[in-house]
Amino acid sequence: MSESVLITGADGYFGKLLTEKYLSHTDNRMLLWVRAQDRTEYDSKCEQLRKTYAVHKNRIHFHGGDLQSLEPFSTINPSEVKAIVHTAAITRFNVEESLANEVNREGTRKTAMFAHRCRGLEQFAFISTIYSSGLAPGCVSETAVSPTGPFANHYERSKSEAEHLIQTQFPDLPWSIYRAATIIADDDSGKVVQYNVFHNTMRLFFHGLISLLPGYHTTPIYLTTGRSTIDSIFEILSAQQTQQSIYNLCYGRDTAMTLGELIDRVFNNFARDPDFHKKRILKPLFTDLDAFESLASVLKGLSGAVVKQALESIRPFAQQLFIEKDVANQQLLCATPGYPIPDMPVLIDNVIQHLMQTKWGRETMPGNQRQ
Repeated sequence: MSESVLITGADGYFGKLLTEKYLSHTDNRMLLWVRAQDRTEYDSKCEQLRKTYAVHKNRIHFHGGDLQSLEPFSTINPSEVKAIVHTAAITRFNVEESLANEVNREGTRKTAMFAHRCRGLEQFAFISTIYSSGLAPGCVSETAVSPTGPFANHYERSKSEAEHLIQTQFPDLPWSIYRAATIIADDDSGKVVQYNVFHNTMRLFFHGLISLLPGYHTTPIYLTTGRSTIDSIFEILSAQQTQQSIYNLCYGRDTAMTLGELIDRVFNNFARDPDFHKKRILKPLFTDLDAFESLASVLKGLSGAVVKQALESIRPFAQQLFIEKDVANQQLLCATPGYPIPDMPVLIDNVIQHLMQTKWGRETMPGNQRQ
């Protein structure tokens, strides 16, 4: 029997991309764990995934549960598991404190406790974020970060605390931590499947619904693609270079665009749209946090559901736009010598053109995002 790989959050964005990677590049038996609060939800999710992976049906086994339950992995035999990739999380910046604690932090603890029971376990990979570093400016090294913050939101805090508990409470696990940058597209083509704070903000700008932007025009913004992120994780795991290491899955400071350069690039793309050009919408002015909060409070009271949802996804991240981070990635580059350096201006062009052509997916802004 081939080795079994457990992917939590298998119905989420990272979970799906990782599953596809394992199925196409290995002969591993895949244990796909999906979040489900009841049998109906579980059956529905499994049915969709069965269709997606129909050609690999003999290698896939489904399990389900909820990270808020006492034993979310009770249906899985720990003796079968050789590797665990823990992607399950609530990834939106405006996640509530209690939910962040229960799912992102305590859910990770439960996953690590299950991993501890897997006597043949060779790898325990945890997907985190470069913003687990919180509001600390300067170098973000590929080492442990302080779980005491300060943080801009509960998403960052809960991920930082989850990293800390893995390192301190489970020292015997073969853990590795992968900190992802902000995903703005599936790949270099600019195609977008999962929308987040970046896309929500661009939509407000396109429709002229917000005139002020918090932050400094010199703040570096770390953006990447889902494909680049997943390829890096898979390459490192495949090479077994994972024993208690941390990787910042991010391009270096010299490649990152500044906030000012990003806004200029975005509005140059908007200008190609005839309807946008007719409206003569101006680029937003950079402002301090207090002024932005005042504007957001007014808009929240006067605007429709789409604007309110978008603002609520932006506000919890606003403080980060004033923080200049220098993300180090030496361990990533050593582990993945072929890590690609993106043409960031071209990627931004492709993403913005995709958003305009598809009208932001022709749907309202997403609510809870759980991977």
